[in-house]
Amino acid sequence: MSGQDRRDELREELRAQIGDAKAQFEATNAKIEEKAGRNLFLAILSGLIFAAIFLVTLFTVQWAFIALVAAIVTVALIELAAAFRVSGRRVPRLGVAIGGLIIVGGTAFYGARGALFGLFIASALLVIWRLLEGLVPAWEVPPKTLLRDVFSGLFTLVYVPFLASMAILLVQAPDRGEWWVFALVLIVVSVDVGAYAAGVTLGKHKMTPRISPNKTWEGFAGAAVAAIAAGVAISLLALEQPWWVGVLLGVVVLITATGGDLTESLIKRNLGVKDMSSWIPGHGGFLDRLDSLLPSAVAVYGVALSLGVFA
Repeated sequence: MSGQDRRDELREELRAQIGDAKAQFEATNAKIEEKAGRNLFLAILSGLIFAAIFLVTLFTVQWAFIALVAAIVTVALIELAAAFRVSGRRVPRLGVAIGGLIIVGGTAFYGARGALFGLFIASALLVIWRLLEGLVPAWEVPPKTLLRDVFSGLFTLVYVPFLASMAILLVQAPDRGEWWVFALVLIVVSVDVGAYAAGVTLGKHKMTPRISPNKTWEGFAGAAVAAIAAGVAISLLALEQPWWVGVLLGVVVLITATGGDLTESLIKRNLGVKDMSSWIPGHGGFLDRLDSLLPSAVAVYGVALSLGVFA
């Protein structure tokens, strides 16, 4: 065999090995995606990008973080309003977006009272907006859906901007506010990662097959370990709180994050949509990533409030 023939043979063997490795990688990735319900590579990549944006805004200029919250809330509101329309409920997208900005702005300038007052103004605005829509024949809005549409819109305002405003209250805490927000996100991410890792590797017993088929009790156990570990670590290293506060934060966020995830899954199932949108590769929509954070923000704010952080 000549030297050229030998080189050709080696090239063919190399191509075959690369092809086999690629096929094995794709098969493994497909199994993980089927079991976990997402593209792992895209999820990690987009997650890292958003993590960088979050950290930069959180630890530099407080108003930059508030602006980030306002932007994310606006997109999430439009996503949810669009999802409601899929099921035949007319929730004004522009109306809820403006209402969300009112709530976020009220919180940023006037604290907890601003959040409540902003919710009242936004709710009144949305009801008036929907009533005016019913008076315009060109929009062809069925009057019989008016009450259902109004309540869907009010739910949207409470679920997204009002709950998200708790993160703004946290960051405005007199001492270490940015670290309380960081603790919130860290523990929620730990719940997600712990559940994902344990669920993919050990998951056998379905937790809520009718609501979220991918969730398992093994995943929930992994989430519990990760959440408590993260809670204790951040409490001791950054929040200057005793270890038991970290355990409390871990347990509380474990419950709220899991409940929030299941709640959004139930909403999507009820509305007949798989994801709120496809704007974030590997994750779906912005609201698909906020489902655990929104109720957890209320829980962490409640813990911080009970510890006298805002005194």
